[in-house]
This record gives sequence, C-alpha cells and structure tokens, in this order.
Amino acid sequence: MNTRIIYLTIAILGSAAGFASRAVPAPPRTLPAQAATPPCGPGLDIKNTAGNSRCFELRTYTLREGSSPDVLHARFRKHTIALFQKHGMTVIGFWQPVARRDQLVYILAYRDAAARDSAWAAFAADPEWLKTRAAMPVDVDVDNTFMVATNYSPMK
Repeated sequence: MNTRIIYLTIAILGSAAGFASRAVPAPPRTLPAQAATPPCGPGLDIKNTAGNSRCFELRTYTLREGSSPDVLHARFRKHTIALFQKHGMTVIGFWQPVARRDQLVYILAYRDAAARDSAWAAFAADPEWLKTRAAMPVDVDVDNTFMVATNYSPMK
C-alpha cells in the first residue's frame, strides 16, 4: 500500500477518534517505499510463461514538483547504472516517455526475486550511492511491476 495513503488514513482515523491534537508525521519523501517482491523468476507455474524466465522489474519514476529531470538523467547516466551493475542488476534499457517528460521508465533483470531483494539491499547501503543521492537529489514516485517472460518471448 502506498505510504502516503497509510499516513492519510491514520490522520483521518485519528481525527475521527478525537486524536486530532496529535501530529501525524509526514511520509518520507527521499526514499520511496519498496513493496515486497512477489515470487518472480524461473519455476513459476503461470500459464503462457517461460519456466526459465528471469525476474524482470519495470520501474517508472515520476518526478515530483521541484525536481529536475536533467538531474535524474545525469544521476543515472553518471552513477546509478554502474552501481546497478556492481550489485548484479542487469540493465535491459531506459526510456523517456514522449508524452510525459516528468517520467523515466526502465527495466532491470535478476535471476529471481531473492536476487532482486539482495541486489537492492546492497545498492541501498552502498556508500557511493548514498553520496550520489545526497549530491544529486531528486524526489520521485516509483511504480514497479514484476514480470516474467511469456513462453514465446525472444527475451527470457
């Protein structure tokens, strides 16, 4: 569930219960919450999918007001891609939606869900990433979709 929705729900319920004087902390805006990774990768029993597919993650970043698309692109171009590779993430590609200049879309691939979680944990704790994030701040909403290849897909 979206962190902002949870905070809003708490605020509404707290007000209704007479706790309006209690301050509800604002949701953090620097790191988007990561949802639990569903089973993903080889061995899934899903009709029409390849049993040997890697786990693919489609990520869409939407910039929040005040954040620069140029900083976001520069951060990926100069730092983030190398850090992804360092931590075992396979970069499939990056796309700029033509009708949404405030978005960046990319796909990563992993052996499976466990490899994905391990890679992201290592990435998030990497001192070089922490330095880059502080030096080149951007505020984004992240939507991620986990996928496996169909049994007729040329890429698995």
